[in-house]
Amino acid sequence: MADDAAPFSFRVCEAPTRDVGRGLIRLDPEDMARLGVEVGDVVSIAGRRSTVARVMPAHMGMRKQSLVQMDGLARVNAGASLDEQVVLSPAAVARARSVTLNQVGGRARAPEPRMLARLLDGIPLLAGDRVRAALVGAQTREFTVESTDPLGPVMIGPETKLRCLDGTAESNAVTYEDVGGLRNEVRRIREMIELPLKHPEVFQHLGIDSPKGVLLYGPPGTGKTLIARAVAREANVHFIHLNGPEIIDKMYGASEAQLRRIFDDAEKNAPSIIFIDELDAIAPKREEMSGDRQVERRVVAQLLGLMDGLQARGQVIVIAATNIPNAIDPALRRPGRFDREIQVGVPDEKGRREILEIHTRGMPLAADVDLGRIAFLTPGFVGADLAALSREAAMSALRRLIPDISFEDARVSDEMLAALLVTPADFTAAQAGTQPSALREIVTQASHKRWTDVGGLDDIKRLLVEAVEWPTRHADLYAQAGIQPPKGILFYGAPGTGKTLLAKALAGESGANFIAVKGPQLLSMWAGESERGVREVFRKARQTAPCIVFFDEIDTLTPNRGGLGNAMTDRVVAQLLTEIDGIEDLRGVTVVAATNRLDQIDAALLRPGRFDFLVEFRAPDGATRRAILDVHAGRMPLDPSVDLAALAVDAEGMVGADLEALCRHAGIAAIRDVVAGDSAVLRVETRHFAEGLRVVRRGSET
Repeated sequence: MADDAAPFSFRVCEAPTRDVGRGLIRLDPEDMARLGVEVGDVVSIAGRRSTVARVMPAHMGMRKQSLVQMDGLARVNAGASLDEQVVLSPAAVARARSVTLNQVGGRARAPEPRMLARLLDGIPLLAGDRVRAALVGAQTREFTVESTDPLGPVMIGPETKLRCLDGTAESNAVTYEDVGGLRNEVRRIREMIELPLKHPEVFQHLGIDSPKGVLLYGPPGTGKTLIARAVAREANVHFIHLNGPEIIDKMYGASEAQLRRIFDDAEKNAPSIIFIDELDAIAPKREEMSGDRQVERRVVAQLLGLMDGLQARGQVIVIAATNIPNAIDPALRRPGRFDREIQVGVPDEKGRREILEIHTRGMPLAADVDLGRIAFLTPGFVGADLAALSREAAMSALRRLIPDISFEDARVSDEMLAALLVTPADFTAAQAGTQPSALREIVTQASHKRWTDVGGLDDIKRLLVEAVEWPTRHADLYAQAGIQPPKGILFYGAPGTGKTLLAKALAGESGANFIAVKGPQLLSMWAGESERGVREVFRKARQTAPCIVFFDEIDTLTPNRGGLGNAMTDRVVAQLLTEIDGIEDLRGVTVVAATNRLDQIDAALLRPGRFDFLVEFRAPDGATRRAILDVHAGRMPLDPSVDLAALAVDAEGMVGADLEALCRHAGIAAIRDVVAGDSAVLRVETRHFAEGLRVVRRGSET
């Protein structure tokens, strides 16, 4: 234990994601023995107020003496924050005969009492506590316990009579366990905000000013607003949420007056946090404003003055969020106003797993649902995308239930609800209709091609696996070897040899995001637009890494400079060179390009460090032609007399596109026989392939 004076005092830390809302705390088994409690027993938790919870053993990595894992609800109920001390003791608990609940957020419809009692079954509580019920999908409802019968610690069971009041206007609160994949960002913002608000004497002792503001920036949907709400809840301070456009008023001076009132309110209720969402809407760069935007100029000047005056206002901290930090007036971004800028980026695979665990907490998942696999298959997805994915998966499961529901019945039976599970097929269906929000401005489509769709080319497939998949899956080995993964791969060769097909298969197999860029589509008649298009493609690719950027027909975009090209294409080449191998690191992004005319590409692109591998696609040999025919003819109803090996010999000189056309013409010839009545069964025979061979050869000769 911590010491003899406080034998059952423990330091509070975060709970596992799966424990949120379940009325659990976790302790080291040795600490449980000292307390005299066993698994599932109820203990009393005393912080600034008291609550109760069931005790469970901590996982192996968290078994430290004097450490208790509590979720955000338990911390609120106990009046304790992270890293503070609470006192635990065994508690006796009675079965609740009746409990009155008050829903937090009265506009949402509360679940019916029978369903709510089942969701809260086994949760111990006291009057004044908060409890949370997890509904289907990612939805939750939070309640305040108004009264219990009997008094004192009680445990809800199926027989408990629940009564729900209309509720309060307060929205559902957010705790740190509801923020997934942003552990480092939360830690940094806690250092900046919780410490000055809770322990200002530390800063006075050091003789430094406490921070005044934090700017959160990053793509939409990454959790900037969620972090601010969680910090305000956990710090237990007055929270003012301000949307940027709400400030602007058409009356002269009204916008500035409203901003002053908000800061005055924060000062009166200090310690306070003012959260300004979409800061770029009220504080854009003043030098770029036209003369008719005087309101925004004055609002920026007023905000600068209020930020500088925060020292006299006491414990008031400003948090702001934006998607476009470079659009904000630079005077706000200096130390003394926004002291720290924290990037809230796209989560990695581990972060996506944490977010999926949060949004599937209340879901009845099938036993074969692998959240780790789903996290691997969703690169570039931010928190909002993963929430939508989880919701769509739940809706997909619900669609299976709809035909069995009788709309004459008042409610769905318990048996039907128990059989309703979210399966891997539901997540697959949901993923087909959900794409990363960062890629929605770029027209792209997930590739369904696989290595099995590409006949032959085994050496090139192995090279692509090593160059693209290994840096993501075996990053630690690359770090140990002290080498950087390749940045680019260039396919070149005759038309129809499979360059584009192999790029599609690479995207489908690697699980990475895939941005397909047709060379000419970036070219624009307006000066600077083509270069901006190149920058935008690579900016999106960095945000959604791991990502493959595929340039088809790249020779049209990057002709030799100083030749017959014009100044615009020269600038595009220069922009592409700097994006691939410039000062800004291209981490997690692989550039793949294809061309039929290698001699037309600027030589600077072909050196190692830009396109590290130049892969030539030659006309296929006999074995490769047979492999290609196996792919395209393998799905056809072939007559037993068809000899694909002999057909591969007869098709000498043909490339992959020719062989695909051969199979297509043979299939059409077989369909023609059935339509004409010459054949009762669809069978592709040797004569059909012979006819297709003549058509393809005649087409190639012309």
